[in-house]
Amino acid sequence: MKNSISDNQNIAIRKGNLNDLEAMQQIFRDTIEAICKKDYNAEQRKAWQSGVENEERWMNVIRDQYVLIAECEHQIAGFCTLDHSHYIDLLFVHKDYQQKGIASILYDEIEKEALLHHSEQLTAEVSKTARPFFEKVGFHVIQEQTVNIKGIALTNYKMAKDLIS
Repeated sequence: MKNSISDNQNIAIRKGNLNDLEAMQQIFRDTIEAICKKDYNAEQRKAWQSGVENEERWMNVIRDQYVLIAECEHQIAGFCTLDHSHYIDLLFVHKDYQQKGIASILYDEIEKEALLHHSEQLTAEVSKTARPFFEKVGFHVIQEQTVNIKGIALTNYKMAKDLIS
């Protein structure tokens, strides 16, 4: 499927696969470093980025979750994953493709998938940086929480969106 993100760029959305794993991990690291600076200090970003080292977790994402990849001019511009048809596990957009509507396009497709599975609610645990986006698409904060990664505390938010009113 194709969606337009600007006058001269098209975005293609496709299912992710094992061949995308390395690019997904790079986007994960780079986005945290470049985009989350205003919300998390260097120590927190480094701890968060260390999640890329958990090979088993990333293999489980590719194998067990619904993974969507956004491509722009043959480059992976972002990705989003849905676990158990109701939990948005990962949503990252490449630092060079921010503010172009890619997260919205990915989110819309993930919501459609959740609805296909008759999910009544979508949930996510989101960073301070991602919270405004999730609020914009209809999520509300259930709880602010502190997570510890390698002994470093990070604030994030449990959020939810009711799909069936």
